[in-house]
Amino acid sequence: MRFLSMIRVNENTGQVPSEQLMADMGRLIEEMTANGTLLDTAGLLPTAHGARVRLRQGALSVTDGPFTETKEVIGGYAIIQAGSLDEAIALAKRFLRVHGDEWDLECEVRQIEDALTCATPTP
Repeated sequence: MRFLSMIRVNENTGQVPSEQLMADMGRLIEEMTANGTLLDTAGLLPTAHGARVRLRQGALSVTDGPFTETKEVIGGYAIIQAGSLDEAIALAKRFLRVHGDEWDLECEVRQIEDALTCATPTP
């Protein structure tokens, strides 16, 4: 099963990863890629470089970033391969532990719906 782990951060803290954190993260990413549990991952640029596109009652609107009204935003993601939600959570915990005590992060882990499992059978 594939899972999406969305890493939530407060981008207004000004906190930047140390060289040690980047090295530790690089090793973890390399290990998880080699063993097949990490399929894709990336950090996201700050919301100042993005936009929100919304459809509300048939009307489209675009709001340019930064999104100051939002405290936490998606700062990155990982697509992981795991046998269960519990296994995916364990992988997300490994990712968070690499950051140490000085970071305040949260990962939302959700299974990616497989097109085969969501298809409605035809009569």
